[in-house]
Amino acid sequence: MMASQGSSSSTKPSSAPSSSSSASASSPTSSPTNKPTRKEIYTYTAPWDIFGLAWSNQRTPSSSSSSSSSSSSSNPNSSSSKDQKEDEDSSSSDRIRSSSFQSSEGKSDSEDNPNNTNSQDSFNGEFKIAIGSFMEEYTNKVRVVKREPNNHSTDGGFFEVTEFDHPYPVTKLLWSPQGEVSNNRELIATTGDYLRIWGVTDLEGGSANANPSNSGGENSTAAKPHHTSVCKMEHLLNNNKNSEYCAPLTSFDWNETDPSIIGTSSIDTTCTIWDINTCQAKTQLIAHDKEVYDIAFAKGTNIFASVGADGSVRLFDLRCLEHSTIIYESKNLMPLLRLAWNKQDPNYLATILSEGKETVILDIRVPSLPVAVLEGHNASVNAIAWAPHSSCHICTASDDSNALIWDLQHMPKPIDDPILAYDAKKEINNLQWSSSHPEWISIVMGNALQILRV
Repeated sequence: MMASQGSSSSTKPSSAPSSSSSASASSPTSSPTNKPTRKEIYTYTAPWDIFGLAWSNQRTPSSSSSSSSSSSSSNPNSSSSKDQKEDEDSSSSDRIRSSSFQSSEGKSDSEDNPNNTNSQDSFNGEFKIAIGSFMEEYTNKVRVVKREPNNHSTDGGFFEVTEFDHPYPVTKLLWSPQGEVSNNRELIATTGDYLRIWGVTDLEGGSANANPSNSGGENSTAAKPHHTSVCKMEHLLNNNKNSEYCAPLTSFDWNETDPSIIGTSSIDTTCTIWDINTCQAKTQLIAHDKEVYDIAFAKGTNIFASVGADGSVRLFDLRCLEHSTIIYESKNLMPLLRLAWNKQDPNYLATILSEGKETVILDIRVPSLPVAVLEGHNASVNAIAWAPHSSCHICTASDDSNALIWDLQHMPKPIDDPILAYDAKKEINNLQWSSSHPEWISIVMGNALQILRV
């Protein structure tokens, strides 16, 4: 799926086969068995441009074993020593490197290791992903699609399970970190004009084995509706009920430790912490001097950070909201658009600048100065995502059409080159690294969703 970076000192990443290389395409091989390795790249084509993107956190039989083993190996509360943790990070690096992508020698690690448990034949589960439209009109869409289990055809076996209207484009959407909150029912949260909570219920007898349709090209699908789920809005959360005006919400984050808590950010300089069980705001605070563009919780319940148009990263503690800590300010106070917190090692977070080509890695123990700056892109970086199963890997995506994976385990030494690259041939608008399927990354560009195996 992605091309491994060689030992060259050049900062320009090498490109892997593009999306035109179908999921059944074989990579070059020099192994004695001459066994082809399939690149797993599945593409779904929507009838509108996509921006919102979220993987379901519902555990399928195949993902639960993978997720439990990865989470136990990276649990900082386990009895593992520091040396064991370093070994585990190295092991995570090996897993990321040993998939179906092409190595610098022109072959994949799986060709050298026929017993590799990360081979494509080991995955038999299903994907469930929500996507949000980006249309310049009031009525937009959120659609949930699934990928059929055991389907390794070039079309990926996608089919649509439900769709609902959404006022304005979603600025972000997420599934509940709980997975199923009740029998066959999950929750989706969206932001735009307000924070909304939606219930998605699988119909009795609904099956992921529905017949997908392939009306797209060789490597794409445009699934016909085959609704196996129903969705309805359960809550609309508004903390400004005394005015007809609502300040648009730029982003939000769902607390993974306490799923009753959601934090939202707004252009009115505030962040609001919600209790979705009571549908009441726990607190609302003026977080920045200008618009707030993103918010993210650290591992645990109480710590969160935000970024905004004033060019600062600010740290907050729900137990003491009278004070905040500015841990970083960008050069010339350029606006900061997104941030992502490393959930395996909460000392680290990443942020990107407006129109910036670099990704800034921060260590909250050493404020003000970045611990690393990743400079492998040739155009604006639009999205960042930490590996859910590793403390030292992060993926960045850009208008230069590249998705890059970086290995940060040698910080604070300079990180000159990414270890993997994928050329999508179009500007990448968003990405997410699946926590329920940690060997998969999804990206969106234009009206296409791609699922890539790493």
